[in-house]
Amino acid sequence: MMIVVSVLVFVGALVTAVATIAMMVAPQWRRILHLATGHVEPAFTPLATLVVAERRIAVRRWAAGSPAVSSLTRRRAAA
Repeated sequence: MMIVVSVLVFVGALVTAVATIAMMVAPQWRRILHLATGHVEPAFTPLATLVVAERRIAVRRWAAGSPAVSSLTRRRAAA
């Protein structure tokens, strides 16, 4: 009886482990196969687009001729 309970516990743990791994791998299987065949993903750089946008805004302000509002002016306006 104890052997049957032990087998059931270990089989249940095995099934749980396999199901968990399958649930984690299933949504990404195409990406995993793509990487396994030697294709490299481009680096994830979300700040690069932000830097480009900030430069674009700064150039537009400079080209418009409007001076940037200084922090001292902001403090005086807030007071």
